Amino acid sequence: MTTDLGTAITRAFREESGQVIATLIRVTGDWDLAEECVQEAFALALRTWPRDGVPAKPGAWLTTAARNRAIDRIRREAVGAEKLREAAELTAAEPEWDESGVHDDRLRLIFTCCHPALPLEGQVALALRTLAGLTTAEIARAFLVSETTMSQRLVRVKRKIRTAGIPYRVPPSDLLPERTAAVLGMLYLLFNEGYSASAGTDLLRPDLSAEAIRLARILAGLMPGEPEVLGLLALLLLHDARRATRIDDEGTLVSLEDQDRDGWNTTEIAEGTELLETALRYGVPGQYQIQAAIAACHATAARASDTDWAQIAALYGELLRFVPSPVVELNRAVAVAMAEGPEAGLDLADRLTADGTLPGYHLLPATRADLLRRLDRFDEAADAYREALALAGTDAERAYLSRKLAEFS
Repeated sequence: MTTDLGTAITRAFREESGQVIATLIRVTGDWDLAEECVQEAFALALRTWPRDGVPAKPGAWLTTAARNRAIDRIRREAVGAEKLREAAELTAAEPEWDESGVHDDRLRLIFTCCHPALPLEGQVALALRTLAGLTTAEIARAFLVSETTMSQRLVRVKRKIRTAGIPYRVPPSDLLPERTAAVLGMLYLLFNEGYSASAGTDLLRPDLSAEAIRLARILAGLMPGEPEVLGLLALLLLHDARRATRIDDEGTLVSLEDQDRDGWNTTEIAEGTELLETALRYGVPGQYQIQAAIAACHATAARASDTDWAQIAALYGELLRFVPSPVVELNRAVAVAMAEGPEAGLDLADRLTADGTLPGYHLLPATRADLLRRLDRFDEAADAYREALALAGTDAERAYLSRKLAEFS
């Protein structure tokens, strides 16, 4: 297999698998069957694309192949008229419209994952598996559990969907509010996996970020008066505006202060800022509006030195009211360090280290390393960079940390 063909198949898997699985779940109603048939479709692609060439529309090809596999499986296992009816329906499967008026399989999949009958960790894990295409091992790493534990968790949540008869749909408008928080969290998670992947060779997965933004736009259309939906869309756009400058030509992460601001997407910044202003006019603050306001402080600063770090530190303090998370506390420590000096930020970061609330989170030692370097405590900084390097999940992050560590040798 040529390198170009291998790249095309890998790209197709990364960019299309979530959509293909979502479609197969809709037409089969069986999560395990859908996943298995999609895997078989990709195996077929590995055998036939080298001979026939990459299809013009890989996603459509894979969907057809996976659907045909599902039909074959159902017919082989058919017992009685009911199974044969399922196979016949699958053969003639056409897009369905539910009472929401929305036909989008991935949005349906998110709402299914976010059903209130499912445990929160199960919701997140299932979405990462089906929407982001992460392996069970990668998800287990994100949750700091064993692969066996995560595999069992995924089995349980899929069984719950089946036994509880949870519908695969976008719910009607009167039921949207009860799932809004979970759906927003899922879209943010999907975007973040594209913006800063948890593992692998690439830090960026633009396909996932673009998909999260697309789905957030649909959700904003469904709930036009919901400020947190507007806040999330604003946040995603403001972050995505900086994407092209986050990696240099060698594939190494570029810190925010060193990014070329001329390369930022001004159209996305303008739209994100306008959406944020619209959301804030409702006078009902929330975590995504606050995070969007932080992102806007960065995105609208002409130079790194123009950044209003005091305002950002204050916003992180406000965010802690909505999200009392050690990750938010770490981000606040960085902002405090920039506003008041590295010693003040290091004191906050050291408290998190002492509390042991972020085990395995590489950005904690990476933050400490940077602050120690700014305080000229170079030996301690080198040790912290080594700790962060051992924990980093992507090649781009490891390259950045290795470069920083090399400054001390």
